[in-house]
Amino acid sequence: MILPMKELSDIGLVGLAVMGENLILNMASKGYTVTAYNRSTEKVDAFMAGRAAGKSIRGAHSVEELVKSLAKPRKIMLMVKAGAPVDSFIEQLIPHLDKGDIIIDGGNTHFPDTNRRVELCESKGLLFVGAGVSGGEEGALTGPSIMPGGSKAAWESVKPIFQGISAKVDDGTPCCDWVGENGAGHFVKMVHNGIEYGDMQLICEAYQVMKDLLGMSADDMHEVFAEWNEGELDSYLTEITRDILKTKDEDGAPLVDKILDTAGQKGTGKWTGVAALEMGVPLTLIGEAVFARCLSAQKEERVEASKVISGPTPSFDGDKKAFIEDLRNALFAAKIVSYAQGYVLMREAANEYGWELNNGGIALMWRGGCIIRSAFLGNIKEAFDNNPALKNLLLDPYFQQRVEAAQAGWRRVVAAATINGIPAPTLTSALSYFDGYRTARLPANLLQAQRDFFGAHTYERTDKPRGEFFHTNWTGRGGDTSSSTYNA
Repeated sequence: MILPMKELSDIGLVGLAVMGENLILNMASKGYTVTAYNRSTEKVDAFMAGRAAGKSIRGAHSVEELVKSLAKPRKIMLMVKAGAPVDSFIEQLIPHLDKGDIIIDGGNTHFPDTNRRVELCESKGLLFVGAGVSGGEEGALTGPSIMPGGSKAAWESVKPIFQGISAKVDDGTPCCDWVGENGAGHFVKMVHNGIEYGDMQLICEAYQVMKDLLGMSADDMHEVFAEWNEGELDSYLTEITRDILKTKDEDGAPLVDKILDTAGQKGTGKWTGVAALEMGVPLTLIGEAVFARCLSAQKEERVEASKVISGPTPSFDGDKKAFIEDLRNALFAAKIVSYAQGYVLMREAANEYGWELNNGGIALMWRGGCIIRSAFLGNIKEAFDNNPALKNLLLDPYFQQRVEAAQAGWRRVVAAATINGIPAPTLTSALSYFDGYRTARLPANLLQAQRDFFGAHTYERTDKPRGEFFHTNWTGRGGDTSSSTYNA
């Protein structure tokens, strides 16, 4: 039921691209009165005459008109392109706002920018919320996952609207809760997007193995993904892959076969990888997913290379049904690794920035509305509910047992892909991480000896306490002076 227009709007929203329009319609459908504004006022008029007609939505043709239409504390949500456009609107808004008013950035913003904007707005007596919004255009309209962070004092004012429009899990719990101060909300959204990159690439590798090694048709693969979506691989991305594979072009051929194999990206996966490098977190699977997109973009170069560089011709003569089950296990185990690495990154960020992240709550927020929503997010929530200090999902009894049970098939898939020359970078890197994480002694002892040999970087010894560093004069000419810094 749509409630009548209020004298003053509950919230204003700037930016009438598809996400902005759909969020406004979502808010109006929940009984809120919304003011819509866009820099190009023609878009405001077109929206008001079209999709917004007859709803509790009013249009504004200037920043002043937007601000004057809002109930206090004023809440203004920006759904504009990340970067300079956000800063520009903040600068336009500040002179018209009063103490306690709230600016919300709902775009895909890099979290350091949110840190900076929180500080700026709070210095002016204002409040700032950086809210990650996931679910695409459909989620924006029917219920997204929302990950808000920033000025904690703003939460009680925005909470009813955000939780009202967000997706709900089966028991009615909203897929939205307070994440943390400063850029915590946008950081969690960034990691969400990184995991999304990983999940998509893993599915694509399973698709290529079925297509190029098993010789399966799009219809055959549709049936496999339909079956997988009924079990523990149940997820939004598995579901849409199922539907993509059954979609036909006008001539009856599978549409997916006619799509050029060059992937785009907007940068959030790259940000996730850069953050991991800066914090020293081995985010290997997501990193490989980003690089796989980069390699796909080198289409012309790959085509030329294919003419001069040879490799094995894929050939399979085993039990196809059994191998598809191996592939399911490989996909499931690698997905667990992807989430495990993402949660380790969030833990390190929380330590570095002083955030108190609710890991189980984050899994709950991702249960509905967002692109990575999947069945086993409930198991992730249970893992952190059982042990809030859990260091790695691979150490949780449920995930430990599931990965150990899946690893034989996982190894067979990675081996078969490698032997047959089929690239599987994320399936392979996930397995290498798993093997590295469960290995008590890695060859880094030799690596550290090399560093000490050429750079006098010192090393620790197995027969001495941690924290004591030693240097060897390996050549007899180097003397006893060691480097002034030590990097583990």
